[in-house]
Amino acid sequence: MNKVVKTSLFLALALMFTLGPSTAVWAQPKGKGMGPVPGMIELTPEQAGKIFDLQEKLHADTAGLRKQMMVKHAELAALWKAENPNQNAIQAKQKELHALRDQIQEKMTGFQLEAKKIAPHVNMRLGHGFGLGPKPGMSMERGPGAGPPPPPGR
Repeated sequence: MNKVVKTSLFLALALMFTLGPSTAVWAQPKGKGMGPVPGMIELTPEQAGKIFDLQEKLHADTAGLRKQMMVKHAELAALWKAENPNQNAIQAKQKELHALRDQIQEKMTGFQLEAKKIAPHVNMRLGHGFGLGPKPGMSMERGPGAGPPPPPGR
């Protein structure tokens, strides 16, 4: 395979592994896989359904942007592959990629804010798990099984 195809395949897999699990978590029946995601077990069925729909909407709304990013990544890889890479062209392509990333981030922020309205007690930050944050009056202390404590003086 040539480098552009390999790069495109790599980017497709990277997107699949970053965005795919967020929807797969919702699709698993209880008791399957690695178990319930922290925080999700405290959702009512109505909340879970609404958040699932919201997540599906995010996935659909970002599909075109994700496709454009994949194409731009392939174009960037081709620019780097040139015998004498053009710095201006590479930087321009990187700016295009950053603009697409920013658009996706804006949509993800909208998702997080809407999800927070549905289930205020659940942390909806994608890529950081969908767990509960500390409850009022609780701290983020180390619990059992957290591994050895840090060395003294830290």
